[in-house]
Amino acid sequence: MNTPDIRGQKSEIRNRQSGLAWLWLAALVLVLDQMTKLAVIQTMALHDAIPVTDFFNLVRAHNTGAAFSLLADQPGWQRIFFLAIGLVASGVILHLLRKTRGRPLFCLALALILGGAVGNVIDRLAYGHVVDFLDFHLGDWHWPAFNVADSGITVGAVLLVWQSLRKQP
Repeated sequence: MNTPDIRGQKSEIRNRQSGLAWLWLAALVLVLDQMTKLAVIQTMALHDAIPVTDFFNLVRAHNTGAAFSLLADQPGWQRIFFLAIGLVASGVILHLLRKTRGRPLFCLALALILGGAVGNVIDRLAYGHVVDFLDFHLGDWHWPAFNVADSGITVGAVLLVWQSLRKQP
């Protein structure tokens, strides 16, 4: 009697599924990002800081630039520029996810980046800036404040690099 190879069937199903099955993770990152930003907006004034530990504060900061406040001192053109980049990147990621099959680490990375990109696009559309609130520091030296969306983008980018170095699906 022949018994079906369950592992083979699972592998075949996984290979047939497009990466769009990972959109749940992008949605989770997006929802967590927007919920935490809304909580910060509703409970803190701009530049407020709440010490949590000796190395971490909750803050309310507005970033009109990109990562690390890059171009934040510009007169306003960067808002449209970063909106366009976020929208184009989201479209490219959706296309890649639709075409990707059987590469879970790649899809995981893209989903994290997508959720973060959309979260920051929503901020730029709604407020004209991105709301940041996580502030890690060592004494008086502070890492630039960031948010859940930025974390998703960063972890996703690191996973993409790691996956490319491994040369495996």
